[in-house]
Amino acid sequence: MPTAPLYNMNGEKLGDYRLPASVFGVPVNKHVLHEAVVMQLASRRMGTANTKIRGEVAGGGAKPWRQKGTGRARHGSRRSPIWTGGAITFGPRPRKYGYKLPRKARKVALLSALSSKADNKQIVVLDELSVNEPKTRVIAEMLNKLDINKKVLLVLKQPDKNLELSFRNIPGAKILTLPRLNVYDILNSDKLLLTKDVADAVGEVLGE
Repeated sequence: MPTAPLYNMNGEKLGDYRLPASVFGVPVNKHVLHEAVVMQLASRRMGTANTKIRGEVAGGGAKPWRQKGTGRARHGSRRSPIWTGGAITFGPRPRKYGYKLPRKARKVALLSALSSKADNKQIVVLDELSVNEPKTRVIAEMLNKLDINKKVLLVLKQPDKNLELSFRNIPGAKILTLPRLNVYDILNSDKLLLTKDVADAVGEVLGE
């Protein structure tokens, strides 16, 4: 049974929390993890690079010179790709780079990412987490007591404006709600911060 240390907001260890084995204790499939990360990064590409084809280049219209009798090569338009200032042959055009993996593969990748964090002891569970008003200092002190000083990903069941405002000025800190949990952000974090109810909810959603 995979476990993670359980703390309160004061940094006091309350024991070890049993994580759902169906989510945090599955074999890590590195190949599917790689495919999922490549998919996410490809989907983030803008794909706005653009070069002009012959129909978009200024100029053209009249033939540069008559077909015969000049001693020069024959040309029909100044828009030709072999002319300076002409069109670009096989240049980049706006396109979408994104694609999707099969649903089952995405689930395997997500389970593998969470299990790898559990295997590497990079999950911290809080008994509860809440602030009455946005206070970056309170969250910064909590992370310091938990010895979290690198990139941390906090996962919430639902949006919490006070927590989002409290976390946003902390370098390396990121918040995601459970429906937006993804492989890249999990692997890109040094610590995964969950509350007990979120850890159980992940088990209910993904452990089916």
